[in-house]
Amino acid sequence: MKQGDDQYQVQLRLDQEFRDDPAKLGNLLVPSGTQGTVRVSDVAQLKMDTGPVGIQRYNRQRQINMFANLDNIPLGEAVTRAQLKIAELNMKPGYQVVFGANAKTLSTASNDFGLALILAVIFIYMVLASQFNSLIHPLTIMTALPLSLPAGLLALMLFGMTLNVYSAIGMLMLFGIVKKNSILQVDYTNTLRAQGMERHEALLVANHVRLRPILMTTIAIIAGMLPIAFGRGAGAGSRATMAVTIIGGQVLCLGLTLLITPVVYSYFDDLREWSPSRMFSRIRGRRASHAGTAAD
Repeated sequence: MKQGDDQYQVQLRLDQEFRDDPAKLGNLLVPSGTQGTVRVSDVAQLKMDTGPVGIQRYNRQRQINMFANLDNIPLGEAVTRAQLKIAELNMKPGYQVVFGANAKTLSTASNDFGLALILAVIFIYMVLASQFNSLIHPLTIMTALPLSLPAGLLALMLFGMTLNVYSAIGMLMLFGIVKKNSILQVDYTNTLRAQGMERHEALLVANHVRLRPILMTTIAIIAGMLPIAFGRGAGAGSRATMAVTIIGGQVLCLGLTLLITPVVYSYFDDLREWSPSRMFSRIRGRRASHAGTAAD
């Protein structure tokens, strides 16, 4: 029933003496597509029996909702255990189990995290390629990204935390933070080489000069995340996983990027300078030296 802008759901109910007698209910008239109106007893057989109070449906199929407490079990582990028990039931065709609520959110977030991870790597490479005007230097800088992922996971394991939506967000933030160390190193190395300095010496000088700003930014990020990691109150536990991921990833990646970035820079620089003509010239030079040795 609609009254003005308000809509009300109205349900009609027979008196007690009529709805408790199947014979009287069978005399009720219901509309028919071909016969006009017919009695209920003509199309159905009524009897008193037990049944569900209400029937719930999902996508026009009957469903039964089941809820359970986790008892401090991680949600992902609980879903895995439930799937194992469901597999043991050997349900008949037509029956299926669909996870909802937080389990559905976790599944959706896991799928979206993979897509977000790929897009993040693509966008980071595009920005770095435009900034350095090179296709090789972004790869050198992005060597920090594979290091940050296991570093963040290791930090979660050390603090006994699980991988959830908030820690996944921390992983994405960690991607954008850890590469700044490599950017400082590669940018200053290119500056020194443009001034005529030899590559090996430029790498050593760049690491020495850029160590202070790298440490300053790392300490500032960690100091900013500590209140979130040790915070209290509603939702503090969820936010703490994000902060621990960033802090642990920053600390563990700091030394690795300082050591690995110069090495990767050297390898990629050799690859950038490689050309087929230079390779053939080296081969000809080696053959000429061997021929001269044989003549002697």
